[in-house]
Amino acid sequence: MDGRHGAMNQNGRYPDSKNPNSIQDGLEFQDFVMETLAKEHGIYIQNYSSKKYQLNKGENIQRFEIKLDMRCTETRRLSIEIAERTALDRPWVNSGIYANKSFFYVHGNFECFWIFITSFLQQLEKVKQEEEYKYQHKEETTIKAFYLPIEDANKYGIVVEPKMSGVRNGMG
Repeated sequence: MDGRHGAMNQNGRYPDSKNPNSIQDGLEFQDFVMETLAKEHGIYIQNYSSKKYQLNKGENIQRFEIKLDMRCTETRRLSIEIAERTALDRPWVNSGIYANKSFFYVHGNFECFWIFITSFLQQLEKVKQEEEYKYQHKEETTIKAFYLPIEDANKYGIVVEPKMSGVRNGMG
C-alpha cells in the first residue's frame, strides 16, 4: 500500500475511511509481502521514499503495487481497487490498478496473496464491467473496486502462501 493512497485517518487525510488504521495496516502488509518475497522467493523490492519518486515512478524500483484486503480469504473474493477519494465530498481519482506505473499488482492478506500483471487486471476489469464481476460503487465509500472471485484469482495470478510465522506482529 502506498503513501499516497489508502485511508489516512491518523493525520486526517482520509477522514471518511471506515478503518482509522488502514494506512498503518497497509504499510505493515507491504513490509510482510516484501519480507516474504525476499526470504522465500529471492525477490527483493526496494521502495521509493519520496513523494516525488512515488508519484512519478511508482511505489518502488521493481514496479510492484501492494494492496491489503483483510477479508479476501473470508469473502472468497478480491476487492480490486480502481478508484478512490480522500473524503465523501471529494472527486474520484484513479487508484489501485490504475494508480501509477506499476507492472505487478500484489493483493491479499497475511494468510495468502496473489501477484498479477497489472495490465491484465486492467483489461479484465474493462471486459468484465458488464458481466459477472460485481462492483463496489457505493456513494458512502471512499473506494471503488471490482470483485474477483478467488477461483479466478488462482487462475490469473500467482498464489503466494507465506511459510513465515509471527510476521504479522513483527516477530518473523
